[in-house]
Amino acid sequence: MQKLSRRRFLGVTALGTAGLALGRSGEAAPSAGLREAVKVKLGVASYSLRELSRADAIAALQALGTPYVSVKSMHLPYEATPEEMAAGRRAFEEAGLEIVSGGVIYLQENDDDHIRRHFEYARLAGLPMMVIAPTHETMPRIEAFVKEYDIAVAIHNHGPEDEHFPTPQSALTVIGEMDPRVGLCVDVGHTARAGVDVVASIAASGDRLFELHMKDLRDLTDKESQCIVGEGKMPVAALFKQLQAMDFPGYVNLEYEIDAENPLPGMQRSFAYMRGALAGLAE
Repeated sequence: MQKLSRRRFLGVTALGTAGLALGRSGEAAPSAGLREAVKVKLGVASYSLRELSRADAIAALQALGTPYVSVKSMHLPYEATPEEMAAGRRAFEEAGLEIVSGGVIYLQENDDDHIRRHFEYARLAGLPMMVIAPTHETMPRIEAFVKEYDIAVAIHNHGPEDEHFPTPQSALTVIGEMDPRVGLCVDVGHTARAGVDVVASIAASGDRLFELHMKDLRDLTDKESQCIVGEGKMPVAALFKQLQAMDFPGYVNLEYEIDAENPLPGMQRSFAYMRGALAGLAE
């Protein structure tokens, strides 16, 4: 698939925005009352928009009608100067977007300097939380920096290929009695591929669940079968029902890892399905 030109991308974005505006008066997008009723906040992991510039990623987020974003480093680079970082953060904020986390950030060197650099990055980027891929060995050191910086961390499980944290349960055993600002980012696709019940995993995570990465799979054992949310076998409504029962205060961020050069149409359809699932719970 050819990469979208900026003109074509912005045209698609404008159409998407118009569609969402129509949806707010009908059934596609939830009213403020519905959002309050179900208490599930839908956002986007900006990794979904990894082939887009920061400006185009921001336009896509606006088209999706969500203010919540978990920022990946291609949109706020690690190597940016403090001034560049501040300008990048302002670009999101001035567009009406709220940065709720950043990542995934790999904290796998058991070294203070390595970990401090990333906490400094999080501080400059205005991240209230880092979604992280650590090791068992680095977690005690990470906890110390959580206390120093007052920045939360959420361990992201990466499925059967992940030698450190394939499932939410494997992360929970390491978190133990750690600081309450240490928690989980449950990736539902990777959790399912690890052969674990996703809904039960969410329930077991309790107040250690800080964020959820949403995706769908046509085959819950096959990483390459990712699809638009609602076209696969992920039990989306059951997931949302469990989050509602828990009064989950965090964010459900769509991590759309397919159609990298033209992700917006599939992301819009994913949001339409998720909003429909939430509407069903409110009935």
